[in-house]
Amino acid sequence: MSDTPNAHYLRVAAAYVRGRALQSADLDLPDRLAAPPLDSLSPADLAELCQLGLDAGLRLDRYKRSNVLPRVHKVIGALEGIRPEGLLDIGSGRGAFLWPLVERFPRLPVTSIDAGQARAAQLEAVMRGGLPKFSARRMDAAALDFADRQFDVVTALEVLEHIPAVEQAVCEIGRVARRFVIASAPSKPDHNPEHIHLLTEPEFRRLFAAAGVEHVTFDYVLNHRIAIARLGRGRA
Repeated sequence: MSDTPNAHYLRVAAAYVRGRALQSADLDLPDRLAAPPLDSLSPADLAELCQLGLDAGLRLDRYKRSNVLPRVHKVIGALEGIRPEGLLDIGSGRGAFLWPLVERFPRLPVTSIDAGQARAAQLEAVMRGGLPKFSARRMDAAALDFADRQFDVVTALEVLEHIPAVEQAVCEIGRVARRFVIASAPSKPDHNPEHIHLLTEPEFRRLFAAAGVEHVTFDYVLNHRIAIARLGRGRA
């Protein structure tokens, strides 16, 4: 895919460029692009912002459009049925799920967290750049700084297998979720040294049961297991 503005998720990439411009004197944007609300800008304006970022040497590859992963399609399809009122995405990383989610649900309030300093900083730049309904913070999944039942849905895709304190993380996820938790993980062993847990169906059920969640269903796509945990409707 060519490295041109139209090859990107334009709203997200333009927000990132504006967020970076607020931090760096080396990237000077005209007021007509930097000041207005992001959604008031035309597609041509958004493309111009992206081009200014590319000209300044910003790496926008993490905001490029590519084939959406099958497991991402599956989760977005599940969310279309759930129709969440607010969502927390844990371990958003490079945005393989996050940016298709934001494009598909532009009015959905989405909070994104990542424990990595560099990735969290990139997410926070998108927030500073004015992407509507989007917020981001650096945070450990095992110590979530959110209120009980704050989010209608919590997603944790390709994350739990990396976390040493996975039981505590799942308990925290269950605490801040109100209706659903959707998690995915590899369904078979692989050679990634960062994968320290193999989350089988029994292991997923054990972790969710320890968090007080009993109703868990599973789906599978291309060597990945997707767990959908439904929390009690009475959780206010």
